[in-house]
Amino acid sequence: MATKLVVIKFFAPVIDTTVNALMNAIDQKMNQGITDFTILISSPGGNVFYGLSAYNYLKGIPVKITTHNFGTVDSISVVLFCVGTTRFSVPQARFLLHGITSNFEQNTSLEEKQLEERLKALKSDVENISKVIAVSTGKEVSDIIEAMRERTTLNPEEAKAWGLINEIKSELFEIGSEIVTIQAQQQASNIQT
Repeated sequence: MATKLVVIKFFAPVIDTTVNALMNAIDQKMNQGITDFTILISSPGGNVFYGLSAYNYLKGIPVKITTHNFGTVDSISVVLFCVGTTRFSVPQARFLLHGITSNFEQNTSLEEKQLEERLKALKSDVENISKVIAVSTGKEVSDIIEAMRERTTLNPEEAKAWGLINEIKSELFEIGSEIVTIQAQQQASNIQT
């Protein structure tokens, strides 16, 4: 059984290509017997669908994941960050929680039921995001929803007081770790956070 730590540097938005690359990288390493991963995250956020899907997938597989904010963890990337059973942040970092939006193409027409459907989907996404963060921090879902409405920014000390991180530390990984890098350009999406 392999014991080498694999470090995945996720320096990208949370979109289809980057989330697929992340899950594929972990799948490939799992097939090689790797069960211990650190995901270094600096991300502006991205698409709710891909963020929640990645979270649920990574929480459900038989591996140990540590996450480490090495810059900025905004929006839906906070959900990705929460996949870590142990979570760290460098001292000069931030976390941003905010509500989600639904983009409409120019000249889009929606009937009442279509608008209701879109609103229900947005509310469901906010609730799911809040549940993930609440489970990770020990806070109430209603507190997370309020923090999202207030567009809350946390520095590492505040994130530690919140329970979002376990420790503030600069060291990202040990010598000898295998590094996998995931980067991409941000693309437009229908639902972003």
